[in-house]
Amino acid sequence: MKKRTLENVLIIANWKKTASHQLSETIARYLGERGIRSTIFRTCEESEPLVVEEGTDLVICLGGDGTVLYCARYLQDLGIPILAINLGTFGYITEISVDEWEEAIEHYLMGRNSISRRLMVRVAVLRGGKKVFTGHGLNEMVVTSSGISKVINLALAIDKTDAGYFRADGIIVATPTGSTGYSLAAGGPILDVDLSSLIITPICPFTLSHRPLVISGESKISISILKGQRTGLMLSIDGQQTCTLEEEDIIVVEKSRSKALLVTSERRNYIEVIRDKLNWSGGGFHA
Repeated sequence: MKKRTLENVLIIANWKKTASHQLSETIARYLGERGIRSTIFRTCEESEPLVVEEGTDLVICLGGDGTVLYCARYLQDLGIPILAINLGTFGYITEISVDEWEEAIEHYLMGRNSISRRLMVRVAVLRGGKKVFTGHGLNEMVVTSSGISKVINLALAIDKTDAGYFRADGIIVATPTGSTGYSLAAGGPILDVDLSSLIITPICPFTLSHRPLVISGESKISISILKGQRTGLMLSIDGQQTCTLEEEDIIVVEKSRSKALLVTSERRNYIEVIRDKLNWSGGGFHA
C-alpha cells in the first residue's frame, strides 16, 4: 500500500440535508488537525455551478447518489477522486455510510481503498447540423415525452448501422453505474460497474420484440426524432440537465473521454450493495 498525500480538499455538502451542516464542519476540523486545507461548498441546487480550485486533491461529497451525479458532472474532466458519503443509508453509488467517514478518510490516506474508474456518457443534440446542447452524465440519458401523449417515434443507429425504429414511451442509454437506476426499472440488466459498455433500454415499447441491448462502450449511438410526433419531447441527463427536443433533432451518445473517479468502500463492494439494496439475501435456501 502506498500512502496518499492530501493538501487541498473540497467538501461538497448538499445543504438541503441538515445532517451535512454539522458534518461538513466536523470533517473540515478533522482535516485541519492533520494539516490538510479544506473548503466547504454548500449547494442546494443541482444546476448551481461548481467552482473547483486548482490544486484540489480530493472531493468529499456529502449527500446521496444525486449529489454524486452533480459532482461527477463538474469533475469529469479534472481527474479528481470523489469520496462520497451517504447521509442516509449507503446508496448504489455512495457505498460509504455516514458513520464510516473517518475510517474512509484514514483508509484513503493510507492507500487502502481503491478508486473505481466509472464510464460516463457524453451527449450532444444536433439541430440542422449544428450542436445546440451538450452534457455529461454518470448514470443515463433519457428521451421521453414532455406532453400528455406518451408514445413517441424514434430511429436508432449504432455506429453506422441502422438499428430500427421504436414506438415507445421513451428510450434510455445507461452506463454500468446507471444500470441500477431508471434502466433497471424499465427492465434493463444490471452491469458490473467496471465494464466499458452501454445499455439501450426502450421504455414501454409498443412492440414487445424491442428488448434492452448491451453494446460496446466504444460505440456511437444516434437517436433521431422523427417527423409527425403527437407530443413534445424532452432529453434528460441524470435527471439534472434537460433539453427540449424538436422534430428531426439527432441525439448523439458516446462515452466521455474522461471517467468519474469514485473512492470505494473497504467495508462493502458493488455486489454486496446491490444484494442488500435489492434484497437478494432473503427467502432462499442457505447452504
